[in-house]
Amino acid sequence: MIMEEKINKMKIALMLNCIIVIFTLFATVALFVGYKFMYGIEPVLEPLSFKIFRLFTVDSNIFVGIIALLMAIKEKKLLTGEIEKIPVSYYILKLMATASVTLTFLVVIFYLAPLAPKGLMMLLQNSNFFYHLIIPILSIITFCFLEKTSDIKIKKLIYSLLPVIIYGIYYLINILIHVENGIVPRKYDWYLFVQKGMNQIYIIFPLILLITYIITWGIWFINKKDKKNKK
Repeated sequence: MIMEEKINKMKIALMLNCIIVIFTLFATVALFVGYKFMYGIEPVLEPLSFKIFRLFTVDSNIFVGIIALLMAIKEKKLLTGEIEKIPVSYYILKLMATASVTLTFLVVIFYLAPLAPKGLMMLLQNSNFFYHLIIPILSIITFCFLEKTSDIKIKKLIYSLLPVIIYGIYYLINILIHVENGIVPRKYDWYLFVQKGMNQIYIIFPLILLITYIITWGIWFINKKDKKNKK
């Protein structure tokens, strides 16, 4: 019974990972070419062409899409008997990617939505419907409840900070090279982190890193806790 349950969960995880890949590909291509499939409220955060990659939203979703594809391949091989176990490195990467899109989801809900003139709905239009809501939720469900592992040691959770640190360095450089008399034009500070002064950097960046680690720990704990409870 336990083995059958594990197999069924693996099959569902495989299916959801494939869906994540498809949604990521569709949302990225649609955003890149400017294709809109939802109308009514004017969307925000929808730059076209290569400018889309300046957003952590896009980068984190592409990251989770790539890792979902790699996990799907491994899960398929596991189900067909080609491999006996998925390497822990894949689970660590999936944890990192899931934490990244969860951060995106929470920033949208609790930070960007209150700033948007028409609230959350402005951030759930077209590609952002997938980026800000569907893909993060599917990723959380897949990793937390279907891709169980007890192999990720707590000291490995620090790896989830890497995507945020890398993006933070890019964002910081972008801000610094566009400072004009101590002020950064809004078009170069698209997350509005330093509109109240450059000193905000010393508060916001460490805070984001702390939040990311808490998110990572929470996701890891849920994944690990459920597995333990079923032993």
